[in-house]
Amino acid sequence: MTGYPATRRPLVVASVMAAIFMIAVEATIVSTAMPRIAGQLGDVHLYAWVFSSFLLTQTAATVVFGKLADLYGRKPVLLAGIAVFLFGSVLCGAAWSMPSLIAFRLIQGIGAGAIQPVCLTVIGDLYPGSQRAKVQGYTASVWGVSSVLGPLAGALIVEHLGWAWVFWSSLPVGVAAAAGFVAFLHEDLAPAKRSVDAVGAALFTGVIASLMIALTGLGVAGDRTALPAAAACAVALALFVVQERRARDPIMNFGLLSRRPIATANATTLLAGMALIGLTTFLPMYVQVVLRQSALVAGFTLTVMVLGWPIGSTIAARNMARFGLRVMLLLGAGLLPLGALGIAWLGSGSSPVTAGLGSFTMGLGMGFLNGSAIMIVQGSVGWEERASATASNIFSRNLGSTLGATVLGAVLNLSLVQGNGGMSPAQADQIRHLLDGSAQAIDAAVQGALGHALHLTFLAMLLIAALAMGAAILVPAVQLGAPPPRARPDRAAAD
Repeated sequence: MTGYPATRRPLVVASVMAAIFMIAVEATIVSTAMPRIAGQLGDVHLYAWVFSSFLLTQTAATVVFGKLADLYGRKPVLLAGIAVFLFGSVLCGAAWSMPSLIAFRLIQGIGAGAIQPVCLTVIGDLYPGSQRAKVQGYTASVWGVSSVLGPLAGALIVEHLGWAWVFWSSLPVGVAAAAGFVAFLHEDLAPAKRSVDAVGAALFTGVIASLMIALTGLGVAGDRTALPAAAACAVALALFVVQERRARDPIMNFGLLSRRPIATANATTLLAGMALIGLTTFLPMYVQVVLRQSALVAGFTLTVMVLGWPIGSTIAARNMARFGLRVMLLLGAGLLPLGALGIAWLGSGSSPVTAGLGSFTMGLGMGFLNGSAIMIVQGSVGWEERASATASNIFSRNLGSTLGATVLGAVLNLSLVQGNGGMSPAQADQIRHLLDGSAQAIDAAVQGALGHALHLTFLAMLLIAALAMGAAILVPAVQLGAPPPRARPDRAAAD
């Protein structure tokens, strides 16, 4: 966006960082508070769905809003996304049961699906490739700040204010970000005939939702929804492919996704997202229940992961020009299974420091991998496809997180259902009290069953991380700052 005065670019970037911070700190706060929330609301078997529901709509919305940002501009999409996210946050704080919380997290996810990819697209518009990596390193530092504030804030909020404020605390940050975009982000798009593939968006949401229901049903005793949901997923997927091939402006451009740099980078990102969600979803539970540590300690085992992310991103940004994007991507992909191995090594007598080291290593790997993958994708397209391409990479990571939370949640539930002849209602109630912190005495058998189930979940996470490293090897080299194909001048206007 070369029409911006130089003094306005930092103000827009500040608004971008505020919007990203709102999402980042929400993730760390909710992860820290979820054991207490699940203990109070009940329905522990729906634990993973609190994360999966958010990721479901975020994943589906990402490609939709990426396309809308290319058609209508970045600003209106960002403002709409912030409004929806804040509305969902208000509702989440008022949730009265686990199903209601899951429903309201769906709304939150829609807003996040607009905010995250379009914020990164704005950075791509504002700065050329040679400067973009440095600025994205600055925005990545937001995750480091949230990693410090989130777990501490989550623990303090749950203890002193009630868990509802975990969600309501995002309101002032969102309002500030929206005000910044209104004041400083200006675009001048040429009129054009535009259309939105609403049918494709609905079908894609159906694909992801039915897949999640099928996978979740596998881990619930007596559940008969898995087979019908799998059939519905197959039908919705077939209809989605047909729709996208005939739509004038498809939500998912198969031609764009089939380009080797984009396809392989997105595959790597998807698998990395699957591995990382296993860490953020289940490590706090393991630390609190199996290692018998406080919510604050459990939160800080995630803090080091999110702290490692911007460190890796910053180091990668400073060395991309020297070593190349592919080398940075491979380094990050190699760190993922190394960190996952440390998590899988945990036992009932392990120190939380061991958990923290594994968590930090995985976060460091994601910092190298994520920034490099976005640069590879953005460097492969021109302006008219930049938002869609960026959204495809964010979509891949979110889809990976969605599938990862569901698949790994199914591993956990299956282990609890099948281990020791099945988990009785009394034992399930004991697990709830363990998560709530209200258990008067700890049943060693129940604690051992949950520890074993979580250990199997971490082994599955290790396997997925190894697959991500294999996918990264297939990513071709893309030169930093090279002119993208079919590039055209950026379109924007200053005051």
